Amino acid sequence: MIAPLLFMAGIGLLLGITIALANIFFSVKTDPRIEEVEDMLPGANCGGCGFAGCNAFAKAVVLDAVEPQKCPVCSKEEAENIASHMGMSVEFDTPYVALVKCCGDNSDSPERALYNGVTDCSAALLVAGATKSCQHGCLGMATCARACPFNAIEIDEKRHIAIVHPELCVGCGKCVSVCPRNLIDMVPKSAPVHILCSSPEKAVLQKKACSKGCIGCRKCSKLDPESIKMDGFLAVMDYDNYSTNTEIIDVCPVHCIYPSLEEK
Repeated sequence: MIAPLLFMAGIGLLLGITIALANIFFSVKTDPRIEEVEDMLPGANCGGCGFAGCNAFAKAVVLDAVEPQKCPVCSKEEAENIASHMGMSVEFDTPYVALVKCCGDNSDSPERALYNGVTDCSAALLVAGATKSCQHGCLGMATCARACPFNAIEIDEKRHIAIVHPELCVGCGKCVSVCPRNLIDMVPKSAPVHILCSSPEKAVLQKKACSKGCIGCRKCSKLDPESIKMDGFLAVMDYDNYSTNTEIIDVCPVHCIYPSLEEK
């Protein structure tokens, strides 16, 4: 009776020694600064920095000298504190914000059919190109709003269009990839004027699809040719050299140029 007990105790002792040795030889040392930096981050885990989460970003800051201001959620003070803690210098980039390039709601671009499926833009797009008359406009089914971890995008249920609240948007870019019509771009937050249309259609077709769609009249590009280029029949803002001339708002005959990201 004693022999089996001694045998089992010996096996347990041997396993214990093996585990202890494995822990010594195969353990991975963790840099304590990683946890310190992670504690200094906002903790949103949004992935807007391009890393899997705050822990992965903290590792990149400590081990690869990634600049802390690359976290889109970090305030200037938080980024400076992390940089100071790590003995790094920090230079802040231009803050960016999401822009939905569409201003034609369901009164400007009426529904051409009823949709009674899953409330999702990608799903609706599979059903004969969705219900909106304009085949290039916002579907207003909240796919981008659900993707935003900061509640910066609102869907006006009556108008069926996405509205970005720039004071809440941190520029993480989560909404960009989920829009099936590629209507969302990240633009400089300081840009005062925006062209809210993405339709490349000719004027005769555009007017039938949406009363606020760009008709390619070129009035805005003639007023500010350095900042506004024509992509076929569509006026496009060059955000590397964006316009500060608010007069272009008034020259647009269809009113698809706006001074604000909120008021469409």
